Amino acid sequence: MSKNLLIVESPAKAKTIEKILGKDFTVKSSYGHVRDLAKKDMGIDIDNKYTPKYIISKDKSKVVKELKQLAKNAEVWLATDEDREGEAISWHLLKVLGLKDDTKRIVFHEITPDAIKKAVQSPRTIDINLVNAQQARRVLDRLVGFELSPLLWKKISSGSNLSAGRVQSVAVKLLVEREREIIHFEPQEYYKVSAQFLVDGVALDADLSKRFDNEEDAAEFLNACIESSFKIGDVQVKPGKRTPAAPFTTSTLQQEASRKLGFSVARTMSVAQRLYENGLITYMRTDSVNLSKSAIGKAKQVITEEFGENYSKIRTYKSKSKGAQEAHEAIRPTYIENRTVDVARDEQRLYDLIWKRTVASQMADAKLERTTIKIDVSKRKEQFTAKGEVIQFDGFLKLYIESKDDEDNSEDKATEGLLPKVTVGQEIERKVITATQRFTNSPFRFTEASLVKQLEELGIGRPSTYAPTIQTIQNRGYVVKETRDGDTRTINKLTVSNGSIEKEKLEETYNNERNKLFPTNLGMVVTDFLEKHFERIMDYSFTANIENEFDQIAEGKQEWVDLVDNIYKPFHETVEDTEENAEREAGERILGEDPKTGRTILVRIGRYGPMAQIGLPEDDQPPRYTSLLPNQHLETITLEEALTLFKLPRELGEMKGQQLKANIGRFGPYVQLGRVFASIPKDSDLDPYTITFDDAKVLMEEKLEAEAKKHINTFETEDGEIFVLNGRWGPYIKKGKTNYKIPKDVEAEKLSLQEVLEIIEKAPAKKRGGRKSSAKAKKSTTKKKSTKKTTKKK
Repeated sequence: MSKNLLIVESPAKAKTIEKILGKDFTVKSSYGHVRDLAKKDMGIDIDNKYTPKYIISKDKSKVVKELKQLAKNAEVWLATDEDREGEAISWHLLKVLGLKDDTKRIVFHEITPDAIKKAVQSPRTIDINLVNAQQARRVLDRLVGFELSPLLWKKISSGSNLSAGRVQSVAVKLLVEREREIIHFEPQEYYKVSAQFLVDGVALDADLSKRFDNEEDAAEFLNACIESSFKIGDVQVKPGKRTPAAPFTTSTLQQEASRKLGFSVARTMSVAQRLYENGLITYMRTDSVNLSKSAIGKAKQVITEEFGENYSKIRTYKSKSKGAQEAHEAIRPTYIENRTVDVARDEQRLYDLIWKRTVASQMADAKLERTTIKIDVSKRKEQFTAKGEVIQFDGFLKLYIESKDDEDNSEDKATEGLLPKVTVGQEIERKVITATQRFTNSPFRFTEASLVKQLEELGIGRPSTYAPTIQTIQNRGYVVKETRDGDTRTINKLTVSNGSIEKEKLEETYNNERNKLFPTNLGMVVTDFLEKHFERIMDYSFTANIENEFDQIAEGKQEWVDLVDNIYKPFHETVEDTEENAEREAGERILGEDPKTGRTILVRIGRYGPMAQIGLPEDDQPPRYTSLLPNQHLETITLEEALTLFKLPRELGEMKGQQLKANIGRFGPYVQLGRVFASIPKDSDLDPYTITFDDAKVLMEEKLEAEAKKHINTFETEDGEIFVLNGRWGPYIKKGKTNYKIPKDVEAEKLSLQEVLEIIEKAPAKKRGGRKSSAKAKKSTTKKKSTKKTTKKK
């Protein structure tokens, strides 16, 4: 047995490091955290200075047992990640394995022979300040979450999977506030005037510097242009430059991978984790934009060899973020000389992005020549403006261009390329002038990338929190990420071409939404409730200040118990007051009266989500209920739209002696025949309000055919029906809610009732929790087989 046992948190990382250290070291994985807070009593002894009650996670008992056995006859080295979370994992291992406080702890931000061997030569001990910073976050989040969540169940909806948390709740608040800005936004009409002139036969495109508020003013200007002459009023040529972006931090990598590769934040971190564990990039949770001297030198060598010495410019960058969690370096390739790596496609794409960004950050500025031409209109004071931009030296643009969010896009962009040569006072010829009706844009909805950017700008959360936060708010049903088709509208276009104005109508699509985050009705109601009763917890500045205090704890400047105490005591008082005095809230909104019955119509959050209701509990007749459509808001739905919902279920006609119906349920629109349900495809033009009998019949026949293929036989018994069915993995027997496997050498079609009963009788008794154990076993097997396992930290 090796005399050195080095413990990391990831099996893939373990394999890479073991190859580097060789036979003197056994490298094992803890598979992330081995301990967590107990569920009972929140896992925190509040009366004893918030002492955490840690227990070994059920799925880690075997791991801990193995590590204890190996640690008996070895010198233990703790080599988990270098951030607070990694420090906490090492501390938990130290406690669980019964190690001494002077156990060797090593950190590194890249998995390379030099970095690993250097770390082994300079070990330290556990940094308890970093541990306490992580512990403060974990304890505070547990206290807030465990006290708020039951309150939400009681005051909003017991049937929903509701939860709340310091960071997740303010993240949802950002989305809700933006959604309400969009809901209440009133677009303003304007007319944009554009023209194309001819300069010695060469086209010159220009825009009018002024927008007109209405068609009349735009037409008046165009009429003046009919009789006007045009000349060059001014020409300005100025040098310009573009500077490369800094190397990637966690948040900028998440943003750029979203914009360029279409990756979710969680997917980006998962792929980056695999690249790091295989020794291909430096540590991927960092606020730093610094590069090491050796990395800068290697980048200079690569740039000089590939592009030439004039493309190289050594740069250092300063990080805007503070805190002990900042790593030593930005995210970069461990070996910058490796332009590509032999990995799976996702890893290849992300590695390529990181490589380009890193190398581009050490390249020369792009040098530009920007030309602005002003064009006078003889009968008006307004001027047309033409802008051109010529790249005289491409510099870093030869390799990499940073993407921009929707908010950064502007109509007023320079034309790429050289403008025709003109002189001041030169007469030019009008070719065509148009005035096009436009409308101001509503605020943009957040993407995952732009939400990360906003959270970072507000100082909320840290690199390790963004991905789980965004995933959590989607899992809880507070937010959905969707692509939604835009609406269409008719716009006017006025054109001056042959001495007169021609008017035409055009169709344009607007408000297209691609992979945007939409707050749900539930998310909006929960946010309103928390805002009303927990203003402090929902305050952006307060949440950001807590992050700064975590940094103070990590630097040893503040006691973690004091921070928790200062926040928890007033928070707990508010919880108690709210539980006792706050009314139950469900976003209820009365829309009016049912024209047929005169009964009240309202919308609210129900047990299974947002719904419309006709009638009140105190009425003579019981209320009627129906679910809202996915894109309908409690705040904006009209009485007419609510009444339309109650047109369901629709009876379409008779089929096989039963009524064929169309309806909407928890899982979307469907057609129904007796006890058989067929979903209406989301990508079709069909909906339950307008679907015809013929279209519904086709869907139902397809469903019945599929059911028939699934069904092999049915046996009637005193205990009920027993079915022999075709399943995904082959034929099986179904009795009640239990499935029984049919032996491979048995023909399911020929089974008799007696043979079916024998198979059921001989089936091994299922162990209690067997399905769960099976899932764990499968997961464990997957972990053993995979060399690219991603460790998810709690």
